[in-house]
Amino acid sequence: MSISTNIEKVKKNMEQACKKANRNFDEITIIGVTKYVTIEQAEQLVESGIINIGENRTEEMLHKYETIKEKANWHFIGTLQSRKVKDIIQQITMIHSLDRLSVARQINNRSERVIDCFVQVNVSGEETKHGLSPEEVIPFIEDVKQYERVNIVGLMTMAPHIEDEEELRSVFRKLGHLRDDVKAKQFSHAPCQFLSMGMSNDYHIAIEEGATHIRIGSKLFE
Repeated sequence: MSISTNIEKVKKNMEQACKKANRNFDEITIIGVTKYVTIEQAEQLVESGIINIGENRTEEMLHKYETIKEKANWHFIGTLQSRKVKDIIQQITMIHSLDRLSVARQINNRSERVIDCFVQVNVSGEETKHGLSPEEVIPFIEDVKQYERVNIVGLMTMAPHIEDEEELRSVFRKLGHLRDDVKAKQFSHAPCQFLSMGMSNDYHIAIEEGATHIRIGSKLFE
């Protein structure tokens, strides 16, 4: 199948999930994850209308950026090392994986503008996953206040790769409740209105549970 056909298929599933949850389709941003594909495929994705591109590794992001440049909005969705912040900070639109003050400090020191960031939360508690525990999130956000170029726009999580729909819903709901708790604090540096959650295998469930940004890779390139 072509990339444009895959996009239409994903959008159709999104519309069904929105209808089920009584949500507006326009509230949701598709981030096309291009970590396993060529520059040519990433270009096709952008040309087909998916202009938000997600990359996990700094080197790969910069490699694709050389060709695609400002035709796309660049989302960094992988673990970001403090020493690599300087390499990508001028190119990125959003960071989805902030979970260390050392990274926030580097963003503040290296960026020429305010950077929108999601705080990564390890809701499921899996040892293989990065992110803060739910209990650490609000104290972390309070600490980030000292860095004026870091704007916390929401929370991000990766659900377990399982088929148990209720367990997936539980993870997504917990992130939604935590987002509401942060929002209620009315931090000036952390409006925290967004939820980055849901991937190729579970994005329809994430949408039903309130996702505003979904990270889709394999379903766009099958």
